[in-house]
Amino acid sequence: MSERYEYVPHRLLRRRVRDIASGVEGELMAVINENVSDARTEHWVELAYIRSASGREFTTSVANVEPAD
Repeated sequence: MSERYEYVPHRLLRRRVRDIASGVEGELMAVINENVSDARTEHWVELAYIRSASGREFTTSVANVEPAD
């Protein structure tokens, strides 16, 4: 099995974004292509790490990230 994660460049890094799934806004801190498999077959998912106003980070699918107005 290869590495468990890798950083991915994204045009909105360090910018204010909104998670369309929850409506929460924050700063996009990182996008990571993460291996979430627990078996022999690898399964990679791109996750966005967003830091909300409280300072806590949460993850969401990269597809759920949009610029905040």
